[in-house]
Order: sequence, then structure tokens, then C-alpha cells
Amino acid sequence: MATLSFSILRPNTSFSSFQFPSKNVSSLPILLPLPHRNTLPLTLSAAKRPPATSENNASASVTVEIVAPENNDNSTAFVIRTRNRLGLLQTIMRVFNVLGILIDKATVDCEGGYFIKKLFVTDSRGNKIDDQKSLERIKKALVEAIDGDDDAAVSVSPAARGIMVRKPRLEFGEEKIKAERMFGLMDVFLKNDPLSLQKDILDHVEFTVAKSRFNFDDFEAYHALAHSVRDRLIERWHDTQIHFNRKGPKRLYFLSLEFLMGRSLSNTVINLGVRDQFADALSQLGFEFEVLAEQEGDACLGNGGLARLSACQMDSLATLDYPAIGYGLRYQYGLFRQVILDGFQHEQPDYWLNFGNPWEIERVHITYPVKFYGTVTDEVLNKEKHKVWVPGEVVEAVAYDNPIPGYGTRNTIVLRLWAAKPSDQHNMESYNTGDYVDAVVNRQRAESISSILYPDDRSYQGKELQLKQRYFFVSASVQDIIRRFKDTHKNFNEFPEKVALQLNDTHPSLAIAEVMRVLLDEEHLGWNRAWDIICKIFSYTTHTVSSEAMEKIPVDLMGSLLPRHLQIIYDINFNFMEKLKKMIGLDYDRLARMSIVEEGAVKNIRMANLSIICCHTVNGVSRLHLELLKTKVFRDFYELWPHKFHYKTNGVTQRRWIVVSNPSLCALISKWLGTEAWIRDIDLLIGLRDHATNAELHQEWKMELCNDLMLVCTIGNVQVSLNAMFDVHTKRIHEYKRQLLNILGIIHRYDSIKNMNKNDRKKVVPRVCIISGKAAPGYEIAKKIIKLCHVVAEKINNDNDIGDLLKLVFIPDYNVSVAELVIPGADLSQHLSTAGHEASGTSSMKFLMNGCLLLATEDGSTIEMIEEVGRENMFLFGASVNDVPALREKGPALKVPLQFLRVVRMIRDGHFGLKDYFKSLCDKIETGNDYFLVGADFASYLEAQAAADKAFVDEDRWTQMSILCAAGSGKFSSDRTIQEYAEKTWGIQPCRCPS
Repeated sequence: MATLSFSILRPNTSFSSFQFPSKNVSSLPILLPLPHRNTLPLTLSAAKRPPATSENNASASVTVEIVAPENNDNSTAFVIRTRNRLGLLQTIMRVFNVLGILIDKATVDCEGGYFIKKLFVTDSRGNKIDDQKSLERIKKALVEAIDGDDDAAVSVSPAARGIMVRKPRLEFGEEKIKAERMFGLMDVFLKNDPLSLQKDILDHVEFTVAKSRFNFDDFEAYHALAHSVRDRLIERWHDTQIHFNRKGPKRLYFLSLEFLMGRSLSNTVINLGVRDQFADALSQLGFEFEVLAEQEGDACLGNGGLARLSACQMDSLATLDYPAIGYGLRYQYGLFRQVILDGFQHEQPDYWLNFGNPWEIERVHITYPVKFYGTVTDEVLNKEKHKVWVPGEVVEAVAYDNPIPGYGTRNTIVLRLWAAKPSDQHNMESYNTGDYVDAVVNRQRAESISSILYPDDRSYQGKELQLKQRYFFVSASVQDIIRRFKDTHKNFNEFPEKVALQLNDTHPSLAIAEVMRVLLDEEHLGWNRAWDIICKIFSYTTHTVSSEAMEKIPVDLMGSLLPRHLQIIYDINFNFMEKLKKMIGLDYDRLARMSIVEEGAVKNIRMANLSIICCHTVNGVSRLHLELLKTKVFRDFYELWPHKFHYKTNGVTQRRWIVVSNPSLCALISKWLGTEAWIRDIDLLIGLRDHATNAELHQEWKMELCNDLMLVCTIGNVQVSLNAMFDVHTKRIHEYKRQLLNILGIIHRYDSIKNMNKNDRKKVVPRVCIISGKAAPGYEIAKKIIKLCHVVAEKINNDNDIGDLLKLVFIPDYNVSVAELVIPGADLSQHLSTAGHEASGTSSMKFLMNGCLLLATEDGSTIEMIEEVGRENMFLFGASVNDVPALREKGPALKVPLQFLRVVRMIRDGHFGLKDYFKSLCDKIETGNDYFLVGADFASYLEAQAAADKAFVDEDRWTQMSILCAAGSGKFSSDRTIQEYAEKTWGIQPCRCPS
């Protein structure tokens, strides 16, 4: 054992020398902030850290003991045993400093991978501390300070920033009372009674929002409310991190380029269990909770289903008590705002940060350098050659933390988002040379990396920015993950036992090459050892259904921007190809298909192939999706590694999509199940089946289904009948999602009603057809579909012959908040994807949970919904996934119904105007060009619509079907999805924070 002794100087004492009994000594500077005004920085020599052994691989822990001092010394000794890390001594000194405790002397011993620090302390008068209660509280404070801050190792000390921090020392006679008060306050959580909540809100109005508490508006009240809620979030978050650090569990690191979080306030207060308390407190102040909640803007940091899935999975990870962290990008501009002018879509920037985001915590002290460009050189270290990447550009990644609370638990995890800032070093060089303009340009160039979701990649500059963005996100996240591991572990053999990395699609797949680079070039592990770690820590979920949609990166671009990563990927591919040749022989076609490097006029890196080769598990997102992966998309890999391929059907969180968005249905379900436990254990919803024919439930359920969409429909200034069926189709606008099929069906219904006599019109079921979704800015056909919807709506809604029998409304700028209004009020929801094109489909799950009936093709997760709900409780149509290839092969010989030809002719002939504009749209679905089989499925689609009309007229049948839909939706909770991932893929266990 190596021992180091040193003395801490009291005021007005002379500086003395230090004695080092150990021979194994190296120079190591340690900055010790002393608990006195005349603090002096001391530089000590410490024993070398012993080499890593198996003993060094224990979980993160700290122990503090109180022992009897030697030689009847008039002091109290605290023995702290923990792993050393940067800033540890500062943390310990800070605790004693705050408590007014003096340190007489200290010793530091090394034992295995641990440092044992013995500190002899007295009160501020130099007297021994012997009160047992005080000693235990000091002990508790030390444990929480050392073990409680996951980011302590990257914190920047005030001294490093040139700031002198002076804390008052407690005076003799008062220190015990003040220490008692401090510990008492530390042990008490924020109160949730109306008076305490009102005081917190008003304090934030005055001190955070900086408004007079006698004069503030709804928006300012929202910000004060949000900060009050955030205070309670942070309490739980700190407790959770302390608990995780003490237990040292294996952690999941969830990497996703998209998180569609929506609004946070309502979901947060429900998960914290304080919604009613805050509502009551606000009511007494003259505010309504619902009104303030509407002041919040959406965090649209994603594009659609994948992004919302990521948000739901974070909610489930917190609720199920899993130790996890989400990583993403803090885009300055979210997904574009959709503005409809004269029926045409226009895109505007989404300035979601313009009015602040009270839910995030900026971590200015948590930054990592991210490198680009440059060259790779060789360096000899310990007689071994190593690669060194010398970058040509460096930017800084700054962390912004967003706490995510679980429901029915104290556990609160974090979503860490990265923002790009210019490197301080590069900035200073520009200023020092007087190049102010260059400094500003560099800053703008750095910040552009995290400015926008999915930069336009049609140009080389766009492709470069997109690759920069993805590597920036990956590099910052990997540095953070490895730093966390190294804080408490010294041997990378432990890495797979403590770390699981989930790649949400191929966007973060560069993390594979980045981790490999760090292990090889910075940790010097050697190729075989690093490769073994890589293959154990990564898992990959793909959300695509075709090889053409898989991400590829041009080799020339990667070689320029990330030269070292290209080398590593080539080495991975070479080793894989050599092994593959031994397994399958010289089947060059198959070797070419499975290679990471795609040869051709433009040589590309196939990121999906990289992910499959390096990950231990490849996940599909529905059972049908897995079959497509096995038989088509990744067939070669499946035949090689069938054990790698699994599926976990996607899910959504019932907290957001029932409890938050449909509170009256939530109360009704709880009443009939006799418990609210289903909010956390959604399998209990199956109990509704026992009441599906109960007349009393039917009556209450029908009242609940009267959640009409009047509020939403007024966006389009359309007056509708409350007795109508609300028929909703809300998805990203895309040809395969077939909004065009829906519009053609609406035209057919309109044409049929126009040609009916008055008696037949009385039998028509009134419909309010609602379509919503965004088209990608460069997707011309999708934009024409939006325009067609508007011209058809204008014709129908202003036709006096039609009246209330048929209305068509397009809701602009569809987002999570709009969905929370639309979904509870929908009677029928359409999911029309051509079979084999939807990997899963999560929007249908949200509607299903709310008792909405589905009109759908047998695609994605719908097949599993049929099993859970029953075919008889859905309206199914269209070709199956097995029929689609044969129908496409028929080409011009494919027969389509006369009704289809008629409605297309109406568009072509200009019945709705703009005949020339819609010509290309009609050409897309003419016989022979109809790739997505709109015409082939049209007759079946009309039959399903007729079946829906017939069922809607029979109120008892419709209500029973609705109840059974909600009852069968339990499988489609993200809680189930996450539990399957945790048990079968990630190998993580719940780590519940004590209440």
C-alpha cells in the first residue's frame, strides 16, 4: 500500500514541508480549496495509480466511516473510501467548507483501484466533534456529495474560470444551529400544498420571469408555473442519480437523432402526481391550468413516428425504473412550421426557442471537443505504433439536460441534447490575430451544425452538413458515455457489463466507428479487444422496409470530414469480408451485397451493413417488419446470423395518449376497472372486455365519445354536425401512406351524394373527413396532394346540395399538441399504407387506445392489432403483402374499378380546378404507373367505408366495438416494448429510487 500524508494549514500558520514515505511517487497537482478566507492552492505529490486489476471493476460506490483518532487527538476522523476522480478532493472540501468544519490533517492511501482518504477535522473553534447526530449528518452529506453528481468529473471549478469564490465561515456557537437548519432543509422536499405552490409560482414570477407579482399575463404565469414544476423535477432527478451511482447498475444509452417531445407541462405534472394540486393553487390565484398549458410551444425535434416513438420510450424507461439516458440534438429550429396559403403548403422556420424553454438545464460546464477534417499520423507509444488524428477543425458540444419523470415512481431520468458552439481555442486565436470577422463566421459555421433538423442533402454542402451533424451528435455522446464509465471503472473489460448503446435507426451508427476509434487510439486497447467490446455493447433498431431507403455516405465525403473513421470502417469491412469468404466461399455477388463499402460510380459506405455487422441484435418494429427484413431487406445477413434478428413491436405511452390527452376517458376506465393501476400496468385494460355489453357502460362510453372536433374544425372555418362521424387521417404526407386514396374516396362519396334523390340522402351517414400532415419541402407530389385536398374541400364544403352530409377539413401544422386534440375526438381513423410499406405504425395505436375504430390495410403492426382486437372490430381492406408483387407485375393489364376511373377523370377534367397542375398527380396513379396500387385497392376501400357506415348507424354495435378496441390496446404500450428490449436486448434491470 502506498501512503501519502499532508497537512492542511490553518490561518496565520507557516508553510511546512510534506513527507512522502512511498518510493513510488510521481508529480500530480491537486488543488485544495481550504475552508478559510486566505485559501492557498497547494501542489502535492501523490502515489502513482496502481495498474487495473479485476478488483478495480467493482460498481461505483463510496463508503464513509467515523473512527477514533490516534494518540487521543482532539479531532474527529472521517475515512472515505472511493475511486479517485478529477475534482474529488474539491467536492470533499466543499462539504466541510459549507458546514464550517476545519481540517487539521489528512492521509491518502491507495488500495487496488481505490483511494482511501482519512481526514481529521474539528469544529470552527478547533474542538472535537462528538455529537452522534451531527456526525451521521456529516457522513450523509459526504456520501451524497461524492456519489451524487454524475457530471462532477467534467465540472469546471471556479478557479479555472478565474473567479474567486468566498463562502462565509459559520461562527462559533452558531455553527451547530445553522448546520442543523441546513440538514433539516436538505432533508425536506418541496411542499405541494396550495399555499406553498402559490408562493413558489409567485416567486418565479418575480425572480425568474422578472415581472411584478401584481402584473403578469398568462404567458408569464406559464413560465413561472413551469419553473415551479421543474424545481420538483430536479429534486427527483438528483435523488435518482444518487441512487443510480450508489447501485452502479448497467445503464442504457439511447441514441436517437429525433425526439418529438411535444409539450411537457401536462405530462410532467401528471407523472409527478401533482396536477390537481397545481390546478387548485392556480385557481385560487385566478388562473386556469388548461389556459396556461396552452401557452407552451411544441418541441418539434423530430419528423414523425420514429421521433414520437423515441419520446414515448423515454417516458417508459423512466416509469419502469430503468437506468437510462437519452442522447439527441438540440436543434435551434425544429421541424418546419407548415403554413397553408391558398391551399398550397409553405414552410416557415420553427423558432421554438424564441421564448425560452423552461424545461431544459444548460450545462455550460459540460462540453466536449468534436473534431473534423485533418490528417491521420502514426505515433509510437510503448514501442507500439498508434494512429493519431490531427483535426483541421474543432467545435464544442454543450449539454442541455431535460429531466424525464416516470409515473408512479420517484425515478426521473434525463434526455441530454447537444448544441454546437465554436471552440474557445479557435475563437481566441482569431481574436488574437485581430480577425474579428473570421471569428464571427467560425461561430456561425459551428452553430449551424445543430441548427436544423435534416439539412437539405441535395447538394454536396448539404450532405457535408448532415454528416457533420450526425458525427457531432455521436462524438459528444460517446465522450460523455466513456467519461461516465471511467469515473468509476478502470478496466474496459467491464464496459459491456455496465454499458448498453441503442442505435435508433442508422442515424447514430457512426457511434460504432467512434467508440472503436476511442478504444484504439485513446485507450490503446488493441484491435481484438476493442472489437470484442464493440460487438457486445451495440444494438440496432431499423425502421425502414426497403434497401433503397437505407442510409449511405459517399466515401470521398467521409474521407475528407472523418479520415480516421473511414480507415476504421475499411478495416472492419476487410476483416468481415475475409471471414465471410471462409464461410460462404467466393460468391462475389453476395459478397458485394454484404460489404459495408458499395462499389460503383460513387463509392458509398452502407451504414445499415455496418450496423448489422457490429451489433449483437438487429430489431424490427413489428412481426411483419421482421419477416420483410429476413426475406428481403437483410436476407443475406439473416441467413448468416439468424440469431441476431428479433422484433419488438413499437408502442406508445398511455400516459400521454389517454391520461393527458383524454382525461375523461381516463376517469371512465379507472371507474369501471376499479383502479388506476392500468396507467402503469396497461395489461389491466383487458378487464374492459368483461363490461363490453354493459348498457350502463355503453351510455357513459357514448357520452365520452362525444369529444367532438368543433374546436379543431374551426381552424378551417367549417361548421359541422355533431351527429356526424369524425373520420380522421393524420400522417406525414407520402404516396405510400395514400392520402390520395382517401381524397379519391371522398370525391366518390361526394359524387354519389350529388346524384342521389332526397330520400336516399336521408340514409347517408354524415361524415366530417379530417386530413392533416406535412409534406417534405422538396416532395412535389406530396404538396400536390395537399393542394388537391384543399380544392376538393372548397368544392364540397360550399355545395348547398351536400350540406352537413359531407365536410372535408385540412388541419395545418400537425404536431403533438394538435394530435392531443384530434385523437380523443375521432370516431374512425384511417391507415391506408400499401401493404409491406409501413414498418410498424404508431399513430394507429394512439387512436386504438382511445376507443377509435380503425379502417386499415393489413400492414405493419395492424396485423398484430387484428389478433388483439379481432378482425370483426376493424374495417380491413386491400391487397396483402404477399399479393402486392403480383399486382405490380400486371402493370397495364391490372384492372381497376369504374368508380376509380370516374373520380380520376373528374380531377383530370378540371372539376375541382387546376387541371394542368394535377395532371402529373393523375399520371402517377394511371394503370401501369400505379406503384402504390391506389386503383387496385379502390373497390375494397369503398367496401370497407360502406361497412363503417353500416356499423356507425348501429350505436350499440359501434360502442361495443369501441370498448373492445380500447380493451385490446394493452400490447401496444411502449411499456411493453421497453420491457422486452430491457430483458432480451439490453440486459438492464430496474433500479427504483426509494420514495
